[in-house]
Amino acid sequence: MRKKLFAGNWKMNLNHLGTRALIQEIRAILDPVARVLAATCDVLVAPPFVLLYAAAQALAGSDILLGAQNMHHEDSGAYTGEVSALMLKPLGVRYVILGHSERRKLFGESDELINQKVKSALKHRLNPIVCVGETEPERRAGRTLEVVLGQLEAALMGIEPAQLGTITVAYEPVWAIGTGINATPEQAQEMHGSIRYTLENRYGKEAASATRILYGGSVNPDNIEALLAKPDIDGALVGGASLKADSFCKIDKAGLN
Repeated sequence: MRKKLFAGNWKMNLNHLGTRALIQEIRAILDPVARVLAATCDVLVAPPFVLLYAAAQALAGSDILLGAQNMHHEDSGAYTGEVSALMLKPLGVRYVILGHSERRKLFGESDELINQKVKSALKHRLNPIVCVGETEPERRAGRTLEVVLGQLEAALMGIEPAQLGTITVAYEPVWAIGTGINATPEQAQEMHGSIRYTLENRYGKEAASATRILYGGSVNPDNIEALLAKPDIDGALVGGASLKADSFCKIDKAGLN
């Protein structure tokens, strides 16, 4: 049985004081049930780069994991404003979100670049959360499978079956991110099932069955249980709701059911 993962993507929000306060609130709710929760779920927060140190301090002694929202594929060099895996690891970062639709759209990240980042993360033993998802025009045009599975295959180009176990896939329909409109559980399951089928064809049934596939896009406490009831949905990549301790923890606790 796959262990669920709930990852909070804070995006460009909070400061160091807000980071400490939010993590303290999350810990106040989750620490009392940490042992029970850890048996079925992993919980992760991914603050902006400049807040990772404050987050790491606030998480000390906790089972809550630390993630980053992005990384450069090179280890070092003349890349002004960028951050590498070698900078993230000493802070206790274990996961890194790659290929988020906002990175693709706003910063022009290509499938090839995302693939380079995935390979770099794996080289440095960071666990990539690889994001895939279609826009509303692409869905209306009937291109959802083509777009999503194309992004997936490109991101995993050159990845060996033995490496798949450290990779998480996050399906985030772009039209649902931050809009308050989420895919129905049936729509989400259809895509998650297609993603797993694609992984099975490429890497074998055992590797595909062990891979976690998250849903993202306006996830909240009201819709998480219906999503988790589907067989191929293994957790959530949470945006806005992860900035409120009560909402985020309700989502996390849904993994206990």
